[in-house]
Amino acid sequence: MAEPLIRVQDIVKKFGPFMALNGVSLDVFPGEVLALLGDNGAGKSTLIKILAGVHQQTSGKIFIEGQEVRFRSPRDASAAGIGTVYQDLALNQLMSVTRNFFMGRELKGMLGKLRMDEMDKIAHDEMLKIGIDFSDPTQAVGTMSGGQRQTLAIARAIHFGAKVLILDEPTSALGQKQQMEVLKTIKRVRKRGDIAIIFITHNEIHSQLVADRFTFLALGQVIGSGTKDGLEHDEIRRLMAGGAKMGDLEQELADL
Repeated sequence: MAEPLIRVQDIVKKFGPFMALNGVSLDVFPGEVLALLGDNGAGKSTLIKILAGVHQQTSGKIFIEGQEVRFRSPRDASAAGIGTVYQDLALNQLMSVTRNFFMGRELKGMLGKLRMDEMDKIAHDEMLKIGIDFSDPTQAVGTMSGGQRQTLAIARAIHFGAKVLILDEPTSALGQKQQMEVLKTIKRVRKRGDIAIIFITHNEIHSQLVADRFTFLALGQVIGSGTKDGLEHDEIRRLMAGGAKMGDLEQELADL
């Protein structure tokens, strides 16, 4: 098997006396989707914020392509090839597709004039690669569907060098048709074969549709992992609920 594109080794994160992560380890390989699953408070958000450079781990190591890295800012993470697409997408709905695609990284010519024709073509071509064909990249982002906006954010991250793509609940708050658009985009990115994808979701069905492997967190620890073929549906549901067995839950309710 190839070397993991990203390796997380024994990550610990403390906020004062509170232990948010306690020895979390995982690997993600090129051309693979790893679903990161767990209930609210499991530690998923803390982990991705460490990988994105928002927080710094208390201890533990992160490796990108075998080289240890330590991020002191989101800029450091981005420079190392970490592309994070959050739920809010950081898009300006009043601006065009192209202006959102290049936000903060515009191409400029003489006297600082924007090279809009060139940027329009790049934005169009990069989105086309992962399944969205825009005839007019000058249209406002506010006129796009939720699924198309997710695709824009993903295409932007890839174009600007993401080797590891972190998707934070990309299908939440979307209708069924838009959810399928996003899942198709994830599968197209996986087919490239050179990007590792970490897919954070609460939706077990979506995780089973696109993920190759699963890692389950509860109370800041990894409580299980496995492949799509190696985990039964009921086991996935149990681990997503923090590892409790149905009988344990029924007994807890009966004791009330």
